[in-house]
Amino acid sequence: MTLTTKNIEELVELCRARNQFAQLEVYNRYYKAMYNVAFRIVKDSFEAEDVMQDAFLTAFSKLDSLKDTVTFGSWLKRIVINNSIYRFNKNSKYQNVPFEHVMHKVEDDVHQGLDSDTSSSSDKAKLVLNTLNQLKDNYRIALTLHLIEGYDYEEIGDIMNLSYANCRTTISRAKESLRKKLKPIVNY
Repeated sequence: MTLTTKNIEELVELCRARNQFAQLEVYNRYYKAMYNVAFRIVKDSFEAEDVMQDAFLTAFSKLDSLKDTVTFGSWLKRIVINNSIYRFNKNSKYQNVPFEHVMHKVEDDVHQGLDSDTSSSSDKAKLVLNTLNQLKDNYRIALTLHLIEGYDYEEIGDIMNLSYANCRTTISRAKESLRKKLKPIVNY
């Protein structure tokens, strides 16, 4: 039986035994999804690549702490999200973008989106994602975790160090902010 036909539980056990071919197979199965998760949070391709690589190294070095091998994918995703948020917060300390610059960028995106017919669902999805990326960082991260990654309020609260009530409020306000930004563009 080749490694490509093994299920994740078998591969994780081989990884625990330091089998590099099994590690490569696990990497090949998960790297695209983990890169996408990291990219949605850090908003930089190179940074997302670094976060993803670090997450795999962490996962392979800490496999003994994984209790249930069936949950490997969600465990790895959690590592990627935590590393992404940490890296984003660390880097954003040094990036001060004036509010006027952000608003100018949003207005440019809105005008570009309105110049063509936005009836295509693909165009609308791109428009929503672009607008989502223009939200305040905590709103953007909370909505990404909730709507795109599928985490519930409790999990997001744990990840972002928010109480359950504060998490619900943040997501509610983020949705309202997104609606307000989208309203002039598309009638929802």
